[in-house]
Amino acid sequence: MAVLARIFLAGFLGVAAPACAFDGPEKSAPEGQALDMFKDPHQALQSALENFRAGNSVSSVEALKYAAAGGEPLAQWKLGKMYAAGDGVPRDDYKAYQYFQEIVDRYDEDNANWREKSVVASAFVAVGVFELNGIPGSRLRADPDAAMRMFLYAATNFSDSNAQYNLARLYMDGAAGVAKDNRQAARWLNLAAEKGHVESQALLGHLLFAGEGVQPRRARGLMWLTLAREGATGKAQEWVNALYEQDMKAASDNDRQVALVYLEEHMKKRN
Repeated sequence: MAVLARIFLAGFLGVAAPACAFDGPEKSAPEGQALDMFKDPHQALQSALENFRAGNSVSSVEALKYAAAGGEPLAQWKLGKMYAAGDGVPRDDYKAYQYFQEIVDRYDEDNANWREKSVVASAFVAVGVFELNGIPGSRLRADPDAAMRMFLYAATNFSDSNAQYNLARLYMDGAAGVAKDNRQAARWLNLAAEKGHVESQALLGHLLFAGEGVQPRRARGLMWLTLAREGATGKAQEWVNALYEQDMKAASDNDRQVALVYLEEHMKKRN
């Protein structure tokens, strides 16, 4: 997979490099102890969230495990993020994957709770990311086809910008058995870019400016690159600034002037 894709996929999960893992998600506290502490899984989730707001992630772990075992998607999602980042628990990518997979497995689109839409969509994307790359030292092997299905489902059913971006990357890289197709990639990037997704804005802008597999639209490309630069933060998105500088230097004065007009129109439409 291309370097830019690896950077974003790692950033999405809040991790820097793969970790080895062999066991499944840890169980909650012994049943009697858990019942003494919490009335039900939802009450355990509320207790965990209060601890998080107080800045104490470690003390929330047992409450989250109890809530996750009781089927609370937000608890499963939070534990997945914690294990992926090593936040309050030892870093363990395979446990993170299993918590996200629980959300995917339990999701019933015929009886969906739309208040949990963002959590479920994020879980589909996270599972897709792990399936795309596999997890060294675990039973999960790279499966680009399965990843494609996860991204496509989240992109179409939840209109999730991270899923749309990842689909675009698959088309740009020719992964998951699909032929390289920058026109198809640009379609998905545009959907995510319109939602303010920084990486999608940057890549869409570059494709349009350079005319790589799409009809060149240099000024429109500079507009998206400018929006991406304004939204880029942190080291994981430093490549966005570099791409902006590269294409802006290659642009003509007319390209820049027209891009400014497009940018003003875009901002007016958004406001």
